Amino acid sequence: MKSPLVGALATAVLGTAALVGTAGTAGAATITDATAKAIPRAVNYAGTVALSNCSGSIVRMPSSTDNDPALVLSNGHCLESGMPDAGEVIVDQPSSRSFTVLSASAGNLGTVRATKVVYGTMTDTDVSLYELSSTYAQIKQRYGITALDMATTHPVKGAAIAVVSGYWKKTYNCNVDGFAYRLKEGNWTWKDSVRYTSPCNVIGGTSGSPVIDVASGKVAAVNNTINESGQRCTLNNPCEVDANGRVNVRRGIGYAQETYEIPKCFGTGNKLDLSRPGCVLPKP
Repeated sequence: MKSPLVGALATAVLGTAALVGTAGTAGAATITDATAKAIPRAVNYAGTVALSNCSGSIVRMPSSTDNDPALVLSNGHCLESGMPDAGEVIVDQPSSRSFTVLSASAGNLGTVRATKVVYGTMTDTDVSLYELSSTYAQIKQRYGITALDMATTHPVKGAAIAVVSGYWKKTYNCNVDGFAYRLKEGNWTWKDSVRYTSPCNVIGGTSGSPVIDVASGKVAAVNNTINESGQRCTLNNPCEVDANGRVNVRRGIGYAQETYEIPKCFGTGNKLDLSRPGCVLPKP
């Protein structure tokens, strides 16, 4: 993790977003002929935002309505208050952070502003969610931008993905190589993380970028780290740990944290409720 998070931690931050729940590798799907033949969606920068040190995206849950306050998704290690400690969970923390809204071609359209950090953690996953002062309808009217939809199913091995960085205005295209049962970086551990194939050689500042499933156009994960120099389980050098405790280091390989479980934690009005059935996000 580096300063402008690079997918590997920015600002001394790592990244994570592996299964924001705990689906585990055993439950991971394998790409099928039907999936492979799906018509790819055009992936661009519409819906992405740039933070001061990271990337992010304006997202909506399946239950979101146009008049709900919009949400921005990024990494926990990208929080303006600094990286949360292992075991720390932040909920409903006031924030006035601003985000630069990008057009489909990565032009700067203007800014939106947060009212609070709805949720943030680096435990089990590496995620932050901000509530904005603007609704989805207001953002659409002002900037012509529609929020990205959150996927509600586990990512698929072999699927084509795009890591879209609003900070760098750069897109990385690769595939889901597989899933790390546990991903350890410094003091943090993430569950069921997405492993990229080598073309997604993300850098600092890409932390928090939405990982778009090309076939559906939905957010399948959030980019958060990469093993930079081949070290074992250190800052900016995450290692994989399997169910038997065996450690594997993959130099130059990047990772993301799954997000498909997040919608289960949101109800009417885009309100976070960690007690909802099926919600597995860590609690304070």
